[in-house]
Amino acid sequence: MKTGLKVIAPASVSNLACGFDTLGVAIDIPGDEIIGKWVDTPGVHITEITGRKKGITSDPAQNIAGITASALLKHLEEDGRGLELRIHKHIPGGSGLGSSASSATAAAVLVNEMLNRPLEKRDLIPFALEGEMIASGSRHGDNVVPALLGGLMLIRDIDTYDYHRIYTPRGLFMAILLPDISIATKTARGILRAEVPLSSMVRQAANLGSFVIAMHNGDLNLIRRSMEDLVIEPQRKHLIPHFDTIKETALTLGALSCSISGAGPAIFALCQEKLQATGIAAAMQKVYDDHKLDAKSYVGAINHEGTVLK
Repeated sequence: MKTGLKVIAPASVSNLACGFDTLGVAIDIPGDEIIGKWVDTPGVHITEITGRKKGITSDPAQNIAGITASALLKHLEEDGRGLELRIHKHIPGGSGLGSSASSATAAAVLVNEMLNRPLEKRDLIPFALEGEMIASGSRHGDNVVPALLGGLMLIRDIDTYDYHRIYTPRGLFMAILLPDISIATKTARGILRAEVPLSSMVRQAANLGSFVIAMHNGDLNLIRRSMEDLVIEPQRKHLIPHFDTIKETALTLGALSCSISGAGPAIFALCQEKLQATGIAAAMQKVYDDHKLDAKSYVGAINHEGTVLK
């Protein structure tokens, strides 16, 4: 390995069916790895991007990691330094698995570590959000907060950084199918209707409240009943080939829930344990294999560490 500090950030699943822009969870599958070192030439320099890098620029003024690093260096009055970044992407952009949030949190933690931690981890959220906004076009923390801090998070109000950790029962795993298509977050948000029927709002609010109670109490049956999306999923599912078949397959095999992760195209199935998640991931993958469509499947537990130095 080349010299420098290395930080890794997890992927994340957001919305979780009943919590659009309010719920997100870090998943124990790799998101981004960033190696950084100080150099003599001032400014942030991205010298290498590897892995699933399609469509990702190395221009630090446009790259999410570069924007985050520059914002944090400026805040700490260290922007006269030269910083070299090498980025490895495990999750492609436009996946629905928090690729942009992973880049942003990895860069924020890296700079903070290289400067001997002048800020607490939670204080890095504004700088990670600044980078992540480039991809999403809006300010919401349902990927950034869990990717940075780990676990399952409820974002009550990102403008005031009012977020709360939700207890999760032991043993939960995610089965994830990532079709080989890209859906830009801005595009997926652009198709959403501005108004929601009152009956849907009431039911969705009830689902979110009961989801929090169910997680706290470890009530799997209530988790199953709560993770229903009456608002966003019906408007977006047409963007993902064979979504209804994937969902039916996962639920038939016992998943607690199955829905779109973030803006998609990733589809998640929340499962009671690892063996079940492994079987469901394989069954989801088979749907795409049978239709001769490219996709990649993952199985991951909830990541409680968030973005860390390695």
